[in-house]
Amino acid sequence: MEDYRRIADRLAEEILTGRLKAGERLPPQRVFAKRRRIAGSTAGRVYGELVRRGLVVGEVGRGTFVRAAPVPSGRALAEPATTAVVNLELNYPSVEGQSELLAGGLVPLLRPDVLGEVTRAVPATGTAAAREAAAGLLAGSGWRPHPEQLLFAGNARQAIAGALASLVRPGGRVGVEALTYPLVKEIAARIGCVLVPLETDGEGLLPGAVAAAHRSAPLSALYVQPTLHNPTSATMGDARKRELAEVVRELGLPVVEDRIWSFLHEEGVPFAAYAPERVHVVDGLSKRVAPGLTVGFLVVPEGRVEAAAGALRSGGWTAGRFALEAGTRWIQDGVVDRLVADRRADAARRQRVVAELLDGFAVRADPSAYYAWWELPSPWRADTFTAAAAARGIAITPGPVFAVGAQAAPDAVRLGLASVPVPALGQALRTLRDVARGGP
Repeated sequence: MEDYRRIADRLAEEILTGRLKAGERLPPQRVFAKRRRIAGSTAGRVYGELVRRGLVVGEVGRGTFVRAAPVPSGRALAEPATTAVVNLELNYPSVEGQSELLAGGLVPLLRPDVLGEVTRAVPATGTAAAREAAAGLLAGSGWRPHPEQLLFAGNARQAIAGALASLVRPGGRVGVEALTYPLVKEIAARIGCVLVPLETDGEGLLPGAVAAAHRSAPLSALYVQPTLHNPTSATMGDARKRELAEVVRELGLPVVEDRIWSFLHEEGVPFAAYAPERVHVVDGLSKRVAPGLTVGFLVVPEGRVEAAAGALRSGGWTAGRFALEAGTRWIQDGVVDRLVADRRADAARRQRVVAELLDGFAVRADPSAYYAWWELPSPWRADTFTAAAAARGIAITPGPVFAVGAQAAPDAVRLGLASVPVPALGQALRTLRDVARGGP
């Protein structure tokens, strides 16, 4: 009997050479088996192998379709992964005059008598000045982290990795929103934990879904984005946060709260304020300041400093001293506050462009967010629309990249609004609008 992998190799070659085109539907497995004179179980393994390679996608009730391209890894949201003329995958804000503002804070660090000190190694606990500055920056309504509970990572992604590694043993289950930040999926794979998708609504994670999942099989931790959830930009109200805090307290469940985009939102009380003994807060400077010279913050509950610091050290995820010193100065000098104000105005301006140009489509976006979640009109699918956009020089992120587990992939795309000039953004949105109206 012919090995299923050889059959899959031949189909893969047809897909990669374009003989089987993006969006083309493969025959049902029983039909495929009959044509190839193979067992139905072998056909199932062939299709499964193609899914594993990211070349096809199975959709319940619809069939198996050739992908536009293999689903990109989370790196597509963290570093350039495309040659598209307009990149709406990356999402790094930059405002006019930013470099001049940042340069002032770097000048004192370049003096020979200072440079030697600020290029030394620094522990995960940073410096006293850095802890005080970060505590002030992260403080929100009704909540201010204690400086002694602050740790520093190279960026927010590393802070997430350190927090989860300190909380979850290999094989442990971590509850996440059913659509989540893609790099969390990569982090989970690297540290050996299993992500459990949890139901959400227009306000974010449902507390009842957390309790139900934990009853089914105990969760080790919860990762959640309560403010400007990526990709949907949902934000929890205070009542929802209180309800979720009661659930995690009752279950004894530790939480990693990702607040990386929260600086854009004039929100109420942070979730950490409702359960400070359970919540590990992750934040950073990359979105506020610049992606290439950044620091990640990790605020841990009392008694958790050494465990979390140990995880950061063992993973090689601690902050660099120069970046930490620069960030501290930018916070102290008020530069970060000025950049935040500029970014809030910039994000709001870009959302107005989205609202105007994509009016009439099912677009979900908070007016303060730097991204928009577009549920595509039928018969478009996420992969074929992404391919159509790429053919026109526009890179977007297909919805399945954010999906966790075996759930049906959403026919939606995320538009990152921050990384291109506003005129280029407007032109790209006009093009995408025309593509959506034209149909596949």
